[in-house]
Amino acid sequence: MEEEKARSKFKRVCVFCGSNPGHRKVFSDAALELGNELVKRKIDLVYGGGSVGLMGLISQTVYDGGCHVLGIIPRALMPLEISGETVGEVRTVADMHERKAAMARESDAFVALPGGYGTMEELLEMITWSQLGIHKKTVGLLNVDGYYNNLLALFDTGVQEGFIKPGARHIFVSAPTAKELLEKMEQYTPSHEQVAPHESWQMEELGGFTKQQNAQRHIA
Repeated sequence: MEEEKARSKFKRVCVFCGSNPGHRKVFSDAALELGNELVKRKIDLVYGGGSVGLMGLISQTVYDGGCHVLGIIPRALMPLEISGETVGEVRTVADMHERKAAMARESDAFVALPGGYGTMEELLEMITWSQLGIHKKTVGLLNVDGYYNNLLALFDTGVQEGFIKPGARHIFVSAPTAKELLEKMEQYTPSHEQVAPHESWQMEELGGFTKQQNAQRHIA
């Protein structure tokens, strides 16, 4: 009974996070907490494939907890982001575009931990793809100790200045703890207006791309 209660509607969650640990222990603690919450809910992990920084912490935690770990990493980054033994299944891809496309395709939802430019870019792309109608998956932001407060304030400014529609401001959910965030994500129902119908992204050719290229960059 307790095990059934712990199970999530998400089978696999993609986590975007830094290849650095950050200067404060609170960030490492948050990665461990998120990993333990995924294990508690029997959720497998999809992530950037690195074994260093926050990536290494969460992947090892989920793997040690008995859940499947899939790391997707461009060949060029393997010497930089993998140190020692790899964790779980590691899939190498050609470039960053293919990495994000594969991570999105393999996941039921997305969570961003604190990170640098790469983490923020991945988060914003998933938000954008949701706005465009490319995917219908839940996006969560783990705002550890207010790390993303300024980014959230920028989004609010975008609404106030007319660059972000008020409904689009709620494409994602945010929370300060992993437990609260996953609970919000479980209950989330999209309410924003999509720019284009989800089905329109299924065309064989779109904007000059072949079907193969489209599959890499635009994920259903």
